[in-house]
Amino acid sequence: MSRRRHSDENDGRQQSSKYSVSYGIKCYGEKENWIKKVEAAVGEELPFCIGWSGKASLRIASDQRPAGGGQPHKRRKTSDANETEDHLESLICKVGEKSACSLESNLEGLAGVLEADLPNYKSKILRLLCTVARLLPEKLTIYTTLVGLLNARNYNFGGEFVEAMIRQLKESLKANNYNEAVYLVRFLSDLVNCHVIAAPSMVAMFENFVSVTQEEDVPQVRRDWYVYAFLSSLPWVGKELYEKKDAEMDRIFANTESYLKRRQKTHVPMLQVWTAEKPHPQEEYLDCLWAQIQKLKKDRWQERHILRPYLAFDSILCEALQHNLPPFTPPPHTEDSLYPMPRVIFRMFDYTDDPEGPVMPGSHSVERFVIEENLHCIVKSHWKERKTWASHCCGLSSCGAQAPDAQAQRPWLSGPAAPQHVGSSQMGARTRVPCIGRRTLNHCATSAAQLVSYPGKNKIPLNYHIVEVIFAELFQLPAPPHIDVMYTTLLIELCKLQPGSLPQVLAQATEMLYMRLDTMNTTCVDRFINWFSHHLSNFQFRWSWEDWSDCLTQDPESPKPKFVREVLEKCMRLSYHQRILDIVPPTFSALCPANPTCIYKYGDESSNSLPGHSVALCLAVAFKSKATNDEIFSILKDVPNPNQDDDDDEGFSFNPLKIEVFVQTLLHLAAKSFSHSFSALAKFHEVFKTLAESDEGKLHVLRVMFEVWRNHPQMIAVLVDKMIRTQIVDCAAVANWIFSSELSRDFTRLFVWEILHSTIRKMNKHVLKIQKELEEAKEKLARQHKRRSDDDDRSSDRKDGALEEQIERLQEKVESAQSEQKNLFLVIFQRFIMILTEHLVRCETDGTSVLTPWYKNCIERLQQIFLQHHQIIQQYMVTLENLLFTAELDPHILAVFQQFCALQA
Repeated sequence: MSRRRHSDENDGRQQSSKYSVSYGIKCYGEKENWIKKVEAAVGEELPFCIGWSGKASLRIASDQRPAGGGQPHKRRKTSDANETEDHLESLICKVGEKSACSLESNLEGLAGVLEADLPNYKSKILRLLCTVARLLPEKLTIYTTLVGLLNARNYNFGGEFVEAMIRQLKESLKANNYNEAVYLVRFLSDLVNCHVIAAPSMVAMFENFVSVTQEEDVPQVRRDWYVYAFLSSLPWVGKELYEKKDAEMDRIFANTESYLKRRQKTHVPMLQVWTAEKPHPQEEYLDCLWAQIQKLKKDRWQERHILRPYLAFDSILCEALQHNLPPFTPPPHTEDSLYPMPRVIFRMFDYTDDPEGPVMPGSHSVERFVIEENLHCIVKSHWKERKTWASHCCGLSSCGAQAPDAQAQRPWLSGPAAPQHVGSSQMGARTRVPCIGRRTLNHCATSAAQLVSYPGKNKIPLNYHIVEVIFAELFQLPAPPHIDVMYTTLLIELCKLQPGSLPQVLAQATEMLYMRLDTMNTTCVDRFINWFSHHLSNFQFRWSWEDWSDCLTQDPESPKPKFVREVLEKCMRLSYHQRILDIVPPTFSALCPANPTCIYKYGDESSNSLPGHSVALCLAVAFKSKATNDEIFSILKDVPNPNQDDDDDEGFSFNPLKIEVFVQTLLHLAAKSFSHSFSALAKFHEVFKTLAESDEGKLHVLRVMFEVWRNHPQMIAVLVDKMIRTQIVDCAAVANWIFSSELSRDFTRLFVWEILHSTIRKMNKHVLKIQKELEEAKEKLARQHKRRSDDDDRSSDRKDGALEEQIERLQEKVESAQSEQKNLFLVIFQRFIMILTEHLVRCETDGTSVLTPWYKNCIERLQQIFLQHHQIIQQYMVTLENLLFTAELDPHILAVFQQFCALQA
């Protein structure tokens, strides 16, 4: 293999390539001809031109050159450099986008431009290429080809790039950026195909990766990641490595297979979207990937979906000298290491779902893995610009009309039925997105052409893949990669841009999800409810509800009727009650939400005999007369206490009737809006605090509030939130109220668990806020110590003393908040154990099955608590194991705790 001479000091002796600079250029006309050539190759107008000296420096912007070829205006060097760096960044990031020229021509032209700029901008080019390798993995082979061309032209640069990539890989692993580290490993492996990295050194690196499986006393998730990083790179480089190092690769495969057979998979049930294995098995991600790689190996490493532009440059790349990777040892495990959680592969479609279109690759086909990886990468790269992503995906798809039967069943989903704002009479009104920033909503499609046409778009049912990937992320446990509302807006944009094809696939997917609700994880059902109701609000709430009439004959607590009821309730939040009654058939009236009105027990004539009725009337008059807190206390002091005969001292301070009269009357008069209710809580905050001084008082305030707003779940949620913020009630009181007998009928309703999770998040944020204040105070004290001079500075000592006292107070607050946080989780898990144990004992006594809809909902709500707050709960694992989840606990309940422990084992 011959070595071409490359030297930054001897640029003048280098032969110019087809689109590189000819360094003997002296006349302006020849320069312009070269610029036009490069512009044609890159596919866009160059934002710079060659310097007047004939060197390949990018000093003068083309729009700054004076007419007639005169001397250019003088500009500051720093400004020129920044402008040139911006141009380089634009060229590198945009390569591979839609262009009149071929991708190969663009790459060759860009390689020439970058090679010419290496003397002045080498560090910038290195940083840019390392960054796109990490952040734009969907264009991986494009950038590896570019690096290969640069390595063929400049061997030293290729070596520096490989070293920079290894440094970045080590930094990513140290910073726990394991997702980005996977892309870096995959990029390095594809450089083997571009003759940049020698295959033996890549095999040696993979051997080190798989050797991690032999480590002792490390979490399984650590071993899993290194095995995944190895296996997920093989679709790109497996053939090349096996051709050159088959014996070593067989040894690595044997070690990998041995590890996969012995690894524990206790965590899988907690992460599955569906409990049933039919029609599609829900496989653990490493098992699925291993099966795909095994099939790829059996097929002699032949795959037909990865874009490989470097094949067009084989004659150039094969003559380049290759680099050996520096020795790479996986960094050791530390207490701060935070590895990615295991996953379960989401499967929704197969080849039978689109009989008329292209055949969908099988679940164990490596093409399925590559397609899904590319789509996930596109979502990750452009999720903040939903129009960009949707435009790109629509540009990928040219599969034609799909699912014609679905179109007939859902005529509103195609043709002119574009998304509308609720209540709008004009088509194409602004998308209704109540929870996302307006900047994101109105973002123009400025990046719509960022990516080239998807490779093999005519060979696969791309719309099915897109919908499956979006739902896979939406239903990912423990949490989606992005906020839930992003997926809603993304699907709406796709429906706008492809009204003739994708909406039918989306309707088909919705039908399939509905049909499989009986085995669907409760957390995923919640997300399905939120997505579907939000989606309907953008399409005038139109749906063929008659197709779901089977839910009307089922037990109201069964998944399907509960799903329809929750969807309609969420739709009402995005509309109004009468609108919901109008959009559903009369036969669905039993599932429609109640009219969200206030229930005031002292408001009718039949209430005259109720205890406290006369006081309620006096309070109503006082509230309307804008009475003060003292006047309210004066009216309430004569209310009799039903607990006055109790022996305990707390009975005298806790007066349930006083709380009931006050809260009922105040909330009734403030029922006009959320703002009126908030103002009432604020104005009579002192009265609330006095009445709810004890734990029983707090619990009773919540009970009475629930009685008043039983038919308005949204009002209940916002009032509980406000009471926690104003410290009328505490988080533990809310948890005890949710598990109380008064809420037993509503225990499985979605709004109840939204309140509980919101409560837990508030407590967690409170602890984090105080911890941050403590850390800032400690840092401030450390800075003062550092700045202190050798002279005796008494004023500085006084400042230190005050700061040290502040740190002590904050330390006490942190300990108190953490104690409250731990107590909150103990209360929640203890109540879960109590009600589940009661159910199991009752079923055993009666001889009935424990697998009721209530049990499924409750046990999966327990899983949900563990999953959604896993980072906080991990801190209290020892306490939970010693106090609550002991070996004597029923196996049904203990299994949930063991599954959770296995997630980070």
